[in-house]
Amino acid sequence: MTAPRKTPDRLFEAFRRAAVGRGLIVPGDRVLAAVSGGPDSVGLVALLLKLREEMPLEVRLAHFNHRLRGPEADEDERFVRGLAERWVLPLRVGSADVRGRAAAKKLNLEEAGRELRYAFLRRAAAAAGATKIATGHTMTDQAETVLMRLMRGTGISGLGGIAPLAAGEPCPIVRPLLAIAGPDLRAWLAAASLPFRIDASNVDRRFLRNRIRAELLPELERRYEPRIVAHLARLAEIAREEDELLGGFVGELADEFIIRRGREISLDMRTLSLLLPALARRVGREFLRQVLGDLRDVSFEDVASLCALGDGKKLMLRKGIVLRREAGRIGLEKRAPNARPYRILWDGRGTVPVPAADLWLSGARRRAGGRVPRPAGGDAAGAVLDADKLSFPLLIRTRRPGDLYRPLGAPGRKKLKEILRAKGIPRERRDCLPVLVSRGEIAWVPGLPVAERFKVRATTATVLSIRVKSRRS
Repeated sequence: MTAPRKTPDRLFEAFRRAAVGRGLIVPGDRVLAAVSGGPDSVGLVALLLKLREEMPLEVRLAHFNHRLRGPEADEDERFVRGLAERWVLPLRVGSADVRGRAAAKKLNLEEAGRELRYAFLRRAAAAAGATKIATGHTMTDQAETVLMRLMRGTGISGLGGIAPLAAGEPCPIVRPLLAIAGPDLRAWLAAASLPFRIDASNVDRRFLRNRIRAELLPELERRYEPRIVAHLARLAEIAREEDELLGGFVGELADEFIIRRGREISLDMRTLSLLLPALARRVGREFLRQVLGDLRDVSFEDVASLCALGDGKKLMLRKGIVLRREAGRIGLEKRAPNARPYRILWDGRGTVPVPAADLWLSGARRRAGGRVPRPAGGDAAGAVLDADKLSFPLLIRTRRPGDLYRPLGAPGRKKLKEILRAKGIPRERRDCLPVLVSRGEIAWVPGLPVAERFKVRATTATVLSIRVKSRRS
């Protein structure tokens, strides 16, 4: 068998415009063509060989046996080996246990097969020194993909469908047949008397794509719009271009709102809500991509929930990943250390260690001096309390469920848990913080104002001055 020499000008010209005119294939390329044995991949190779007559080009073949259809899959492999021999083209064949991969990774067969197939193609390309990997996706495949994504719910990125060029190692993947409809390519093959294999799984109507191909698209063409495939392909192209434009703009916004400190990543929500909703969702989506590594299984609802997340609330993602919003930022939830409850009695003099909190508390009692003192460095650095109202020894303990606290100037008591959260104290630190208690009433917690009852007044005679120091310093 030889590559066809007489072909309809229209189809080959469409292929040349897509392949060469758009820079998918350039003179001197070494192209590794993925060949299943079906009409699209056979047509791809035949068109590449015709293009080779016009420009310097190397063509090599790669076939991946999914081992899902028993003897039929082996017959496909033998057919491709025969093509390679007749066309005198180098061929690399690979196979893998797709079912085993799907079970191990909890993927469906299509996802597992795609992962293994592309991994094989990249290895084969590296071994062959290929500059491009070419696949046989057609305009019809593009239309089917757009319809599938519409049915499942998608945005502009999803409407982009199958990209004509996808960067990657060791070389890009190109899809030069996206300008050609599947039926046109089959007619071209028939005119050239080129045989191909039919994969029985491609007509199994249990699969959504096959139902779209066999039922929906023909119905749309017949009863609504004869050029629906071309229109859907054009929609995909417009969506990709506009998505790329938006992506560049959102990338700059993401640098502003997505904060990295070492290995930690967080999303600053304090001003994100001021953006237009479309931009806020885009930034949120990019944040999820960076957290998860990809956007597989990330829905519109996930992004919307992220953007609407309130302080102290959680968002559950796949694989047990939990995001939490604290003090206006969303980040990966940190598991609070299993802090053991502690109880320390302290007379308010000298220094007392609080190992679980990694702190020292230093205290001194003295006369008030007629003015209300304030600790240098704010509430986290220390406190000054009315010693006359305190009952010694003070109890230093961990916080407990139901703890109530009335900070200085507050109209009434609130849950300590809510006050700590509102002050932006990280959740992992809250269970370790020392709570100073006098006769069962909370007098002070580092990081918070002193309790209203124990504040220093003009009539206070004696004060307890407490300083906080990290045990690491």
